[in-house]
Amino acid sequence: MAIIRDGMPPFDLFRPASVDDALALAGRLGADAWILAGGLDSLERFKDRLKRPKAVIDLGGIDELRGVRREGGDLVIGAMTTLTEVSRHPDIRERFGLLAEAAAAVASPQIRNQGTLGGNIAQDTRCWYYRGGWTCYRAGGGTCFAGESPQGQNREHAIFGAEGCVAVHPSDTATALVALEARLVIKNRKGEREIAAEDFFVGPDRDITRLNILVPGELLTAIRLPATWAGATFYFEKVSDRPVWDFPLVNIAAAMRLNGDRIEQARLVLGAVAARPWRLFDVETAVAGRDRNAVAEAASRLAAKGAAVLPHNGYKAVLAANLAKRALLGNKDA
Repeated sequence: MAIIRDGMPPFDLFRPASVDDALALAGRLGADAWILAGGLDSLERFKDRLKRPKAVIDLGGIDELRGVRREGGDLVIGAMTTLTEVSRHPDIRERFGLLAEAAAAVASPQIRNQGTLGGNIAQDTRCWYYRGGWTCYRAGGGTCFAGESPQGQNREHAIFGAEGCVAVHPSDTATALVALEARLVIKNRKGEREIAAEDFFVGPDRDITRLNILVPGELLTAIRLPATWAGATFYFEKVSDRPVWDFPLVNIAAAMRLNGDRIEQARLVLGAVAARPWRLFDVETAVAGRDRNAVAEAASRLAAKGAAVLPHNGYKAVLAANLAKRALLGNKDA
């Protein structure tokens, strides 16, 4: 299907100065409104005419959505904090280096200067059929062109949790936030709620049309990092076609509590292998209480357990196992 790139369709632009003002607008405009964070994902879709909102609510002027602060033992990051600030902030680097490293791996310096943490985790999938305007399941149609067509191009698509749709979540920071047991603050006009980062993301088994639980009238306002994993042993690695700009083919984020080489507790999360960050529960269970050097090889094979590969993405299962092994050993040369 051809994409029209002759300029964005018109829309009304609102630039609220506070969260309350933004929520009032979002509540009044409902599904006609589009929430704009850094704009890198949104403006691309506007120009391609894949999204045609009647109104855009630009959060760029809301200071309370930016910055990093401590609240008790938690570190609270505003959803509009740029990825550059996340990657460089001294508190994040000292206590939660996993997130800093993941943020630094996103795209390019120019994009990190504009892109926000909230936008990075709330972005939509980059499946080229869906983004190209094809009438796939996710777009309300009746097929998955990547997974069901014999000629489907699926090199970058899912190997886990693909029920109907094989699109993947493209975020680098999402895996780190799940590994760190982050909690996300969501507000609407009736109040706010906190949910585990792991519960923010939605797979096709739950809703094939979206990647997260946000609904019209809601804002993601902050990300809270509890002290649970502060100062733990971390590992992040991203495999992509190019070392800059590209989305991950596969990434992994791991947080471990070690006693010498004994793994007391671990959380390992793969990215770009499913429509949501993919927890390696079997690996976490297998390594608990074990020597990392003795168990890494066998446990890593569990990382690819249950993978349903497509004609062009079988390499992802191999990467999943290898990245899990390297994360457990803390060695990118393993």
